[in-house]
Amino acid sequence: MNTRIDPHILVIDDDPDIRQLVVEYLGKNDMRVSAGSSGKEMFEVFDREAIDLVLLDLKLPGEDGMQLARQLRERATVPIVLLTGRNEEADRVMGLELGADDYVTKPFSPRELLARLRAVLRRYQVQATLPERDNTRRAFRFSGWELNLRTRRLLAPDGHSVELSNGEFSLLNALCRAPQRVLTRDQLLSMSRLHEAEVYDRTVDVQIRRLRLKLEPDQSRPALIVTERGAGYRLASEVETLF
Repeated sequence: MNTRIDPHILVIDDDPDIRQLVVEYLGKNDMRVSAGSSGKEMFEVFDREAIDLVLLDLKLPGEDGMQLARQLRERATVPIVLLTGRNEEADRVMGLELGADDYVTKPFSPRELLARLRAVLRRYQVQATLPERDNTRRAFRFSGWELNLRTRRLLAPDGHSVELSNGEFSLLNALCRAPQRVLTRDQLLSMSRLHEAEVYDRTVDVQIRRLRLKLEPDQSRPALIVTERGAGYRLASEVETLF
């Protein structure tokens, strides 16, 4: 049940040939890729999707790439890799000072680009194991599922969107924050704040049953949300956190 979701890269470059090259090459190397040509498109996709890394061209027509990088860094700690011209050392230095994680100069080798992106992603995966930053989480991924905390959208392993009620979302969020730990009903009520909306003895059990209908292929043998008799419930999956 520990199917991983490929990292989702957002590529912003006004050159359609470069976008096509990057989308095709990264796609062949176990990455999902979204692409756009402007700052507006970048923020639209970023606010809608759980993005693991942004590859940003600093020389977008009529836009300040540095300002876009600064605005993106203010929104989240998502990794940023800059695309720059070979002779633009000042831009590279300024970009790194603004909080970008790396840069790639044009023209570039797709193989080198892939290696740099993977290296940056690895660094962020290590950071994600440090004490959690409660207010900056963007998404949880577990067993091929993706729970986007901004859009409150749940994506299934096959990519389709699954509707969640407020109670279901709150409870799944709580389970993802404590993966592979047994949580009592009282703990789940407190962590998910279900008691603020609905107060009755079996609230958690009802929400768990509804979640299982959406998450579990076999309702009689749940493998993701497991019942620990006399104790509570446990999300039996590793969880990857996006900040």
